[in-house]
Amino acid sequence: MAPGSRLEVEVRRRQGAFDLDVAFASEGSVTALFGPSGAGKSSIANAIAGIARPDAGRIVIDGTPYFDSSRGVDVPAHRRGIGYVFQDARLFPHLTVEENLRFGLERARGRGAYAPFDAVVSLLAIGPLLARKPRGLSGGERQRVALGRALLGQPRLLVLDEPLASLDAGHRGEILPYLTSLRDAYSVPMVYVSHTIDEVVRLATHVVLVAQGRVVASGPVHEIFSRADLRMHTGRRFEASSIVDAVVVAHRPQWHLTEVKLGAATISVPAIDAPPGTRLRLRIRAREVALAHSEPLDTSIGGRLPGRVAEIVPRDGPYAEVGVDVGGASVWALVTRQSVERMQLSVGMPIWCLIKTVALDNRLVSPLPPS
Repeated sequence: MAPGSRLEVEVRRRQGAFDLDVAFASEGSVTALFGPSGAGKSSIANAIAGIARPDAGRIVIDGTPYFDSSRGVDVPAHRRGIGYVFQDARLFPHLTVEENLRFGLERARGRGAYAPFDAVVSLLAIGPLLARKPRGLSGGERQRVALGRALLGQPRLLVLDEPLASLDAGHRGEILPYLTSLRDAYSVPMVYVSHTIDEVVRLATHVVLVAQGRVVASGPVHEIFSRADLRMHTGRRFEASSIVDAVVVAHRPQWHLTEVKLGAATISVPAIDAPPGTRLRLRIRAREVALAHSEPLDTSIGGRLPGRVAEIVPRDGPYAEVGVDVGGASVWALVTRQSVERMQLSVGMPIWCLIKTVALDNRLVSPLPPS
């Protein structure tokens, strides 16, 4: 079992014209630093790892201070016990994969071991690569080896600075399941830097939204990405979505579907390889949600969720976002302002959310970490 996962960060640092001034605390197993390019995410990650020294502030991991300007504490990077995975893997080109991995083991001397060599190799499926040199590997293979090397250092915390940014969509899809497996197998706390929502939704338990060197919001994934007022801070057009937790109820193999419970209702999603009782996170795009005053029974739409209108947010042009409370979860629908007026929608009104099953593809579904 990896060490604890309480992270407290207060960092102030001037970098030329850029002023970084952030403060947050997280107890999630994966803390995502999320925001547009240039927001300051990597600067925060470098400060946590000890690569960059803040001008002032404090960094505390599981109660142990690693930097505290008021007390003169500044633990060198090599003594912090933090594993770092960069965008470009940074493997030693003259060493084989196995030698790169064993370098990680050498760094772990004196620390309690929780990730054995053979287990890590098996988890990341890199056994067939052990005798090869990095130059002969694909981008995805190099990143898996980099993950293994970092984990074999038995870190108390893993920092991953946009580890998938240099990969194409296919290789990103290849790596994500390994990151999820690593998260769940060892419970090693992670700081994950990204500006890609799908990565964060699949992996993170806590999100720190960063923009222009400041923390805009910090909290659980489903809360941060369900807040309409935060969409403007992503630095690009943010597609309105709902991030909701669900539980696998049953499988319907004859239809290649899985039934999941969301709030008090049950909906179907494309088949998921997970036993009943598995907790899931669903991302439901607002443009895939329609609204109705009553439950339509003569329709092909299988996802029908009863709720109440919680919020109506006008957007640019003809659109509005309507937030619906469905048994404690928030589901957003993107509709026209004309529809809001025609349906006479108002806060507190009973309403039905209609979600097409085909809209809930497996790219938008992720198992949650163990409780």
